[in-house]
Amino acid sequence: MVLIMQRWTGEALGAVNVFGRLVSSQQRASTSTSRLLLAGPRRHASFGTNPFEWFRAAVSPGLRQQRSSREIDTAKRTEAQEDSQSIFDTVNPEGERVQQTETKPVGVSRLSDHHKYSTANFKISHRKLNKLGHQISGKPIDSAILQMTFSEKRASKRIRNMLVVAKSHATLKGINPKKMVIAEAWVTKGPRSQKRLEVKGRGKYGVRVHPDARLSVMLKEGKTRAQLLEEERTRKLKRIVSAGVVREDKPLRNPRSMWTW
Repeated sequence: MVLIMQRWTGEALGAVNVFGRLVSSQQRASTSTSRLLLAGPRRHASFGTNPFEWFRAAVSPGLRQQRSSREIDTAKRTEAQEDSQSIFDTVNPEGERVQQTETKPVGVSRLSDHHKYSTANFKISHRKLNKLGHQISGKPIDSAILQMTFSEKRASKRIRNMLVVAKSHATLKGINPKKMVIAEAWVTKGPRSQKRLEVKGRGKYGVRVHPDARLSVMLKEGKTRAQLLEEERTRKLKRIVSAGVVREDKPLRNPRSMWTW
C-alpha cells in the first residue's frame, strides 16, 4: 500500500512540474513577440496553434456535409482525369452496375461448305476399319457419334473422339451442326513401318508386317434427322396398297379362259 501511495505521489509531482514549465514558457514567450510566433507552431505542429480548438473540433458531434451521389461521381471522374485517383477508388462499390454498351454477337461466317478430317495412323487392319467406315457413312454426325459410343469394336472409341473434334472444327467453319452429316468416309493404309521377325521351322524365318490404317471423313450440310424420318415415313406409306380397289368401270381385255366360263 505504501508503494502505491508513493507511486501516485510521484506521478502527481511530475504533472505539476510539467504544468509549471508550460506556464513559465508562456510567460517568457510573452516578453518576446518573435519567440511567441516561433514557439507556437513548433510546440503544437500536429494540433495547430491552439490545441483546445483542435480537441473541441475532434470531439464535438458536429454534422458533416453530405454530398450527393452525382457530386461524388463528378469528383471521381475529375480525379481520374487528373491521374490523382488511387486504384481503390476506381473500383465500383457493390450494388452499382456499370452501364455497358450493347455489343452485337459475333457470328461465324460461312467459310466452307465441307470439312475434311481424319484419324492418325494407328495399328489396325484396313479391312476391320473399313467396316466402321461403312457403318457411319451417310449418317448425321450425332447419330454416328452415338453408334461409335455403343459399338463393341476396339477402334470405335478412337473414331468417336475423332468425330467429336471434327464436328467442333466444322462448326467453326460455319456449318450448321443440326444439318451436319458424314457425306463420305474412306479408309487408307498407313506406312508399313512395324516389321517383326517370324520364326519358322528348319532354320527359316519370315517377316511379319503389322498393318496401319486411318479413317477419313467428309462433313457437309445435309438433311436433318426430322427430315430423314419424314421421308422414310412417306416412303413406307407409298408402299401400302389398299386391297379394296375394284375396277368395275373398265372391262377386262384379253381375259384368260378361266374367266370366260
